[in-house]
Amino acid sequence: MENMKNGANQNLAKPFVKWAGGKGGLLNDIRKNYPAGLGFSIKKYAEPFIGGGAVLFDILNYYNVSEVYIGDINSELIHTYKIIRDRAQELLEVLTDLEKDYLSKNDDERKIIYYEKRTIFNDIKLTSPSSVLLAALFIFLNRTCFNGLYRVNSKGEFNVPQGKYKNPKICDINNILIVSEKLKNVNIVNGDYTLCKNFIDDKTFCYFDPPYRPLTETASFTAYSNNKFGDKEQKKLAEFIHKISEHGAIILASNSDPKNIDENDNFFDELYNDYQILRIGANRAINSISRKRGIISELLITNA
Repeated sequence: MENMKNGANQNLAKPFVKWAGGKGGLLNDIRKNYPAGLGFSIKKYAEPFIGGGAVLFDILNYYNVSEVYIGDINSELIHTYKIIRDRAQELLEVLTDLEKDYLSKNDDERKIIYYEKRTIFNDIKLTSPSSVLLAALFIFLNRTCFNGLYRVNSKGEFNVPQGKYKNPKICDINNILIVSEKLKNVNIVNGDYTLCKNFIDDKTFCYFDPPYRPLTETASFTAYSNNKFGDKEQKKLAEFIHKISEHGAIILASNSDPKNIDENDNFFDELYNDYQILRIGANRAINSISRKRGIISELLITNA
């Protein structure tokens, strides 16, 4: 693998937020389908549904990639990536104070602080969308809310309740500094996945991790943004993937496996019938009853 780094002795970046559907636990399976693992080097990398960025940071940790594009429709998430890249020290100052104040309080006081910060976050999304404080509160809320979820109501307001954590790590100074360095030359874009089109060429490895197709009605519990991502949107994404694949890009995409629920549901098998579809085991919850949670199948779709 001609452009793989020796990462044994270096500091490794990891996601700075918890994210529903994060790929940290699936990296071993995903790595097997990197172009480098197939005999190609990774020169350019694009990930237009960045989320927590587990695959991005794996690529940045271990490969010398000359050009990187990441994007997401969640403007607060993308803003936080940019603040970490460009203003990490300022961010750490605010986060350190937030962590010190929150952890010094009892449970009742923490609850008051959480909902006060949530209100401030929703206010400054509108009034100060480029502020360091917005990014700091994004991380604070992610680390202290229920299950690290990001959900908004019909008004676009973050509305996830407080989580119950004894000692949440709100300010991971070392990791944020490492992430900041890794992101220095990364092109970070807020918007629809189609904006990556002009970046992608036949030297690009593209990883797509869109909102998953829900396996059950209760599985679609989050509103990641005000834009829904249903079957129509999954089909449009597949059309986009087909187009860039025809131009020579190497594609890897993740999604849910409908066959966990209905063995006759061939939605993705038909949508990507010209691609290799791999089914891998993932430890996910597809039921609100904890005893019915466990290993299920997820899809990795590749044209390589």
